[in-house]
Amino acid sequence: MIKVFVSGCYDILHAGHVQFFREAQALGDHLTVSFASAEVLWLHKQRRSSIPDDHKRALIAAMRMVDDVVIGRGMEEGIDFREDFLRIRPQILAVTEDDKYAPLKRALCAEVDAKYVVLPKTPPEFSPISTTEIVRWIRAPREAPLRVDFAGGWLDVPRFARPDGYIVNCAISPTVSLRSWGYERNAGLGGSGAWALLNGRDGVGSELDLGVGWQDPAVITEGGLCVWRSGARPALDLKTDGAILQGRMALYWSGRPHCTPDLAGAPRDYDAIARAGAVARDAVWRQDLRALGEAITMSYAVQRAEGMDALPEDIPGALAWKYCGGGFGGYAVYLFANDAARDAASSREGFRPIEPFVGHPV
Repeated sequence: MIKVFVSGCYDILHAGHVQFFREAQALGDHLTVSFASAEVLWLHKQRRSSIPDDHKRALIAAMRMVDDVVIGRGMEEGIDFREDFLRIRPQILAVTEDDKYAPLKRALCAEVDAKYVVLPKTPPEFSPISTTEIVRWIRAPREAPLRVDFAGGWLDVPRFARPDGYIVNCAISPTVSLRSWGYERNAGLGGSGAWALLNGRDGVGSELDLGVGWQDPAVITEGGLCVWRSGARPALDLKTDGAILQGRMALYWSGRPHCTPDLAGAPRDYDAIARAGAVARDAVWRQDLRALGEAITMSYAVQRAEGMDALPEDIPGALAWKYCGGGFGGYAVYLFANDAARDAASSREGFRPIEPFVGHPV
């Protein structure tokens, strides 16, 4: 009888595991599957097991191609199954092509004269997925905020980053969900970052893959009124609950969508953008609404110099305004001196009130 042995975490079983077990079993007559115990998983992966070990063992044992299941309890990373392997003395240890512990496993095989067999990549029978992706989907929030940016936009794009630069933005409500999206699409409010988060994906990675910056998913995940340090990845410098913005913000719909990635390479005044970011950062630190308005006005001046259309200016009580995001069109955010002026403006066509969102997506 040719005994085959495989090992892994198998923390959340999926169809890819079924295919691997089936291909491994075809190498011999008897298949033993070893999975890392909850203690080992915590030690080496820094995550808790999705289900108790006895439940996981029962699920794997119920698969018709599996003949035996053992639980790896050894503390050696990559070969937590050493004791069971030496006891069973299989003829074959089967692994996948991306096995990270080949030297350790080959040495273990040599102790019992077993073959180390790398299963070639075969066309997947099912849509590829990983435990990490499943966990992300399980943890994906049901609702998420969008965001408005006040100053420093574009300094979150890695190639435009400045070591002394700041990006200032705020998560906003009403929130959105996969079923309910109460805003215009392609509108400069970080919708693509929120959509990625709601679908269980890495929002920061998704935005960087588009060739734009990370500020949208960063503040959508963090919540509140935030100051970020410019750089390749999000680095939170300062966060408040956004109380100074309560009752003071409204959105204005310009009437047409925009596409930020198409404009990432356009010429613009990055020195002026950085100056606006610094003023906004100081305003948040001092909780000074009017100073934040000055930073917004500085940012709007850069947008106008790029050729963006003028926004309505005859809005009583408005301290400052600018387009959200970096595209031509989309929403603009207006900042007001008091809640009465904001509420009055919200009754005008194209305007709607928003509030800071504090907390995290749920």
